[in-house]
Amino acid sequence: MKLKAISILFVGLFLITANLKAQDLMDMLGDSKSQTVDYATATFKTTRLVTGESVENPANGVLLFLISHRFGQMNSGAYELFGLDQSTIRFGLEYGINDRLAVGVGRSSYQKDFDGFVKYKVLRQSSGKRNMPVSLSYFAGADVNTLKWQYPERPNHTSSRYSYVHQLLLARKMTSMLSLQIMPTVVHKNLVATTGDKNDMYAVGGGGRYKFTNRASINAEYYYVLPNQTVNSYSNCLSLGFDVETGGHVFQLIFTNAKPMFERGFITENTGKWSKGDIYFGFNISRVFTIKKPKAYKES
Repeated sequence: MKLKAISILFVGLFLITANLKAQDLMDMLGDSKSQTVDYATATFKTTRLVTGESVENPANGVLLFLISHRFGQMNSGAYELFGLDQSTIRFGLEYGINDRLAVGVGRSSYQKDFDGFVKYKVLRQSSGKRNMPVSLSYFAGADVNTLKWQYPERPNHTSSRYSYVHQLLLARKMTSMLSLQIMPTVVHKNLVATTGDKNDMYAVGGGGRYKFTNRASINAEYYYVLPNQTVNSYSNCLSLGFDVETGGHVFQLIFTNAKPMFERGFITENTGKWSKGDIYFGFNISRVFTIKKPKAYKES
């Protein structure tokens, strides 16, 4: 029943987006009377909603350098300076190949994990005679745990270290101040801890941003993992953020119950509970570098 419901959800989204995509293609084929020219911009300030992905990509020819940092649990007490004595960090690079396609890589200190992804803008919210009510991106990623083998004396397979994630990021800029997004997600693990765990785990995320000044906003994000997929007592990830834009930087202050900063970790293996004070304070800092100058700039 669970798999059937998820299948219906993805099929429904596919049918809806196929119809919207057909409209988008008609615009690109050059019908000047119905051509869409007014695209929604800055649905979110950066490529991260809080911990997870947003529909935003680096611009064409732009390299984004992202530093993500999480301190320890705030309930760890004064001896650990309420978590500030501990740290987990991820460095990431993301590049806009064109206006729709972006790629990225990252490395986390948590589980010494390496990750990579591609993200493609299937639809872009726009207004005009060919109205497009939403933006839609497809995100596909993979990660590998590079910790030393726990039991090196037995046969170990490198393939068991890999996991994969597929997401649809469906967003709408409701007003100049409010943006919302939902994220149907599938995480596949080549190896699971017990026979009671599923290799394919399904989750649905939701979140949004409320802008209260031109350069600052409050963000929220929640991932719900469907039940009966693991025997472990994992928790759903809830993250709150405060975004500030300062020129070429976007600075995000974050409170979350998840220590990992890659999808497999914070969606399907999160152990922190807000109710117990397992809250991690952290931040994201992003800086953009123009690698390929825009055509209009080069010609001028």
